Amino acid sequence: MSVYKHNYRAYTGKLTPGWARIFVLARYGYQDAWSSKITVGIFILCLLPCLVFLFAIYLANNPMARLLLGNHAPRILAINAEFFLNLLYAQFGPALVLAAWIAPRLITFDLADDALPILLSHPISRFGYVFGKWIALFTALSLVTWIPDLVLFAYQGYSSPQPWAAANLPIAIGLLAGAMIWIAFLSLLGLLVGTRANVTLLAVGSHRSEFLGSRQLRFGLLMIAVRIGGLKKSPVAHGAVGIQPNGTLKRTHCFVVPEAVQ
Repeated sequence: MSVYKHNYRAYTGKLTPGWARIFVLARYGYQDAWSSKITVGIFILCLLPCLVFLFAIYLANNPMARLLLGNHAPRILAINAEFFLNLLYAQFGPALVLAAWIAPRLITFDLADDALPILLSHPISRFGYVFGKWIALFTALSLVTWIPDLVLFAYQGYSSPQPWAAANLPIAIGLLAGAMIWIAFLSLLGLLVGTRANVTLLAVGSHRSEFLGSRQLRFGLLMIAVRIGGLKKSPVAHGAVGIQPNGTLKRTHCFVVPEAVQ
């Protein structure tokens, strides 16, 4: 093919730093994660527990609601550390479902289209590739965990007739730490299970439909892995601060979320 234009020159502009290339993968991975309407639907369902707790905070700071409940109002409408701890537990299941749906999408398309060798041929390491996908999944899970948690904490501080937020600031720190521990683990587990499932299916066939049709399998594998890991909700002894094999996250949250100041 003849070239008629000879004014092409090599690029002499500013190059992207090596550490910033990871965020390019994270940005495109985040776009792929939200390219499905099912992802939006699951995201809306994940916010339903937050809406319930938001309504509870509204009732707790509504004089008419407290008057109707009478003597039971301080016990039913108590906004303390246990209230926000229950909020974290209510978000565990929805966040798991969202991670089970998004995590395979971050790896599937690259393997199905044989794009992984092309990506790794660029100046980015394998660790950078996985870390970029992890950032995308971590950011998506943040939208249904610690971000709405802090919004509810701020709303409680705004609605309370007393200076509540400053006196209970450690609760916000506990919410942030507990939610980040959970979604960081979910992000790692989701990428691990999604990658293992994709590699197994790659040995069987390389058609895109086989990858996309196996999401139910990866979802089941992720659920089983979490159950085997002993992350089921279990009773906690008061004052326990040790991390046990069973109920690890519950004991951790009880440790990082202090009691609220009445």
